[in-house]
Amino acid sequence: MTPQQMLQRYAQAMDARRPLEALWQGCYDMALPRPGSGIQIFDATAADAAEQLAASLLAELTPPWSRWFGLAPARGAAEDPATLRALEDASATLQRHFDRSNFGMEVHQAFLDLVVAGTGILLVEEAPLGEPSAFRFAAVPLRNAVLAEGPSGRLDTVFRQARLTAAQLRQRHPAAELPMEIERAAEANGPRLPGYDALAMPQDPMAVHRVVEAVWPDHQGIRYLAVLADEPDRPEVLAEGRFGENPFIAFRWLKAPGEVYGRGPVMKALPDIRTANKVVELVLQNASIACTGIWQAEDDGVLNPATIKLVPGAIIPKAPGSAGLTPLAAPGNFNVSELVLQDLRTRIRGALLADRLAPLETAKMTATEVLERSAQTARLLGATYGRLQSELLMPLVTRCLAILRRRGEIPAALLDGNAAELRYESPLARVQGRADAANTLMFLQAVGSLGGAAAAQVDAAAATRWLARSLGAPAEVLVPRPSAAEPQPGVTR
Repeated sequence: MTPQQMLQRYAQAMDARRPLEALWQGCYDMALPRPGSGIQIFDATAADAAEQLAASLLAELTPPWSRWFGLAPARGAAEDPATLRALEDASATLQRHFDRSNFGMEVHQAFLDLVVAGTGILLVEEAPLGEPSAFRFAAVPLRNAVLAEGPSGRLDTVFRQARLTAAQLRQRHPAAELPMEIERAAEANGPRLPGYDALAMPQDPMAVHRVVEAVWPDHQGIRYLAVLADEPDRPEVLAEGRFGENPFIAFRWLKAPGEVYGRGPVMKALPDIRTANKVVELVLQNASIACTGIWQAEDDGVLNPATIKLVPGAIIPKAPGSAGLTPLAAPGNFNVSELVLQDLRTRIRGALLADRLAPLETAKMTATEVLERSAQTARLLGATYGRLQSELLMPLVTRCLAILRRRGEIPAALLDGNAAELRYESPLARVQGRADAANTLMFLQAVGSLGGAAAAQVDAAAATRWLARSLGAPAEVLVPRPSAAEPQPGVTR
């Protein structure tokens, strides 16, 4: 793809996104208003529920300072102690880099975009050597990115436009060959570069330049291209290269057939959110009228309505024989709001799962109630969790493991796809594991009650290993399985 073709494809993707921008702006205005936007919010139900849902997703999918993933031997691979120890060390190394990075802060911001607009974008970059973590994360605002689906159905084509000054452009692309006027403008705000006339009048150092970056898959991997698009007919290449894995991870809450961008819960509840906001506004206006009232005054040449202050103890002059200042009776009370507002707030909180994922305020819950609540949460987020696992968790861990493998902190042989497989251990992922373990324990109990030949058909060691794998138990608690070359106790060869 040439720079001209890249800009043309970016323009086509931008035209396809433009009809959604007004809807996104409405969702942000009601649930996540930008400071200084001038939007008046009278009801905070949606904003509070959206923040709770984003926090719940962080705690259920990628809880900070907790192991929400693991590496386990692939089916058919040898479970020798050395392999298990290497996989555990690789998982611990990955977790340590996650804990030292800014992952928790940035993924929470991406979850906010996911809840409000239906699509979140997380940028995963390799940090420079010497920093505490090998990863550097950044939540890319949806309004700054243009997405397109690839052949796999994922949002693996990402365009991002930025307006950079000359100094920022030089800092972002230090190896790029910039035009002479941009180099001089960068010199005005940065270190002096040799070979330039200091007396020459440089371009305005605060002038911004249009830069378009693109990442897309091809038959050789993931390609990256950044161009200077001040003149769209003659774009200049700033940087180009390839990635082994896509650094931009775009994920969606819900996707309708034929659509590219996702639909979020705030988008679904937007009519109720706007109605509730308007009802509260009318209630406040009615309360203001009830407190101060509406008054009428007779123009008698003495009373000046512009100087009247309705405060306790005020004396308002009037002409003899005139009516003076008299209150105007209100037409009625606005009691219909009480019938509508509670129902609207209930629907908003239900659409944003505020009452389903938030912790209950009851003092005690039985074990059965805890399991049932976990199962209900899994049913509510089943489709969403499956999409997030495919579009967020898998590419995220794969990208981070590739960075560590390139640095030599993880053996490359473990990640060839044959020796190890990724295992999710987040609270939401363990719900299904607990359900499978409960069914297995029920089966073992039923077989044990039969006794005799039926009980002899059960391999206790294999059952123990399966339960440990389903419940996410660490490998250290199990006795290593002997290899085929080692004779087992009581077996002669």
